Amino acid sequence: MDKNKEILFSFVNEGRWKEAALLLAEMNEVDAALLLEELNHEDVLTVLRLLDKDQAAEIFSKLPDEMMAALIQEVTGSEIRIILDRLAFDDAADMLSEVPANIVRRILQNVGKEDRDVLNKFLSYGEDSAGSVMTCEYIALKQWMRVSDAIAHIRRNGRDSETIYTCYVTDDVNHLIGVVSVKSLLLNDNEEPIGNLMEDDVIFVETSTDREEASRILSKYDLLALPVTDSEKRMVGIITVDDVLDVIDEEATEDFEKMAAMAPSGRPYLKSSIFSLARNRFVWLLVLMVSGMITGGILSRFENAFSVLPILVTFIPMLTDTGGNAGSQSSTMVIRGIALGQIGMRDVIKVLRKEFGVAMIVGSGLALVNFLRIMMFGDGGLLVALTVAISLYATVIMAKTIGGVLPIIAKACHLDPAIMASPLITTMVDAFSLIIYFSLATRILGI
Repeated sequence: MDKNKEILFSFVNEGRWKEAALLLAEMNEVDAALLLEELNHEDVLTVLRLLDKDQAAEIFSKLPDEMMAALIQEVTGSEIRIILDRLAFDDAADMLSEVPANIVRRILQNVGKEDRDVLNKFLSYGEDSAGSVMTCEYIALKQWMRVSDAIAHIRRNGRDSETIYTCYVTDDVNHLIGVVSVKSLLLNDNEEPIGNLMEDDVIFVETSTDREEASRILSKYDLLALPVTDSEKRMVGIITVDDVLDVIDEEATEDFEKMAAMAPSGRPYLKSSIFSLARNRFVWLLVLMVSGMITGGILSRFENAFSVLPILVTFIPMLTDTGGNAGSQSSTMVIRGIALGQIGMRDVIKVLRKEFGVAMIVGSGLALVNFLRIMMFGDGGLLVALTVAISLYATVIMAKTIGGVLPIIAKACHLDPAIMASPLITTMVDAFSLIIYFSLATRILGI
């Protein structure tokens, strides 16, 4: 890749545009787009105009959104039509959803009415819906067709379809009634009706289904493509594996950002400005900082306790850190289970029982280790050792209970469970662990 980059830059700097275009023509479209990202817009346009139109459109669709927007402003109306004619509708809709409104208007002005209606329909679907990631280019068959008719239909229309390995059977008003594979067509007699070969128990989603749920369904049933219908079960498109991979990547990135107490940016790190990165992080840091002040308030309430017995203060970092880590372990496992569809609201009692059992075992072990350490090294005597051990045990149980239940509650409240991750859990557990610790200390130690 680095070698091709040097060669491309050399061709461009020397004005050898045909050689530059030939180099890109021999590369994968994704790799070619990555190289073009390094050039200025004028040079990118010059090279793309020398490429085969199909390949130029494919490379164009892989460029960053801001570069596509800039290039669209500089190309002619006929070039816009060529690009859109050669892009799949879902790729074209994705591009339109990322560029400014004035550019969207210019693009739509340069396509035919039929294509414009389809693109407008794609743009009307919610950003996180199955409709927003589907493609309307698929093979539709009728149940009265014979196998020979179906194969002829695929040969005529398959070139413009996203996939031909799975075909969908619809009635006269486009209701989805079955599915049949090309393998089944090839292995059966030419005169066999499609109605005899199709499976009528079709797994499908509606356009309004959450795209993350659609990706889980496609993964669960090991499908190459998932049919999408409207609310009246009329076939409108399909979601393919490559669409799902993009969704999984975007959703995983968003969850990681939320779990790290950042607002999702939706942009690659190196392409995000310093200001946008700071803005995405500042709000959550502010919330957590203000929440952290609660810890200071709790400490001030028990100031007399650790002024009488200063050694109590030395165990605070261990208690809060252990509690925060215990809560984070539970929340991470539950958040992941929710994301994979393995845990739902109905499982809250099971999660509580499981996390409570884990907490009892882990808490007992940690409490025993701390009790023995304090007794061996003489850090305060028996009563202090008991106070710390019992506080640690109670803290672990409390932390794991909170960490296991809060993500489920967030999901039930239609919030992203990822926000109930390490930073928020740690802040909450810190406050509760201090209350437990000093409440026990005042009773056991009589201070």
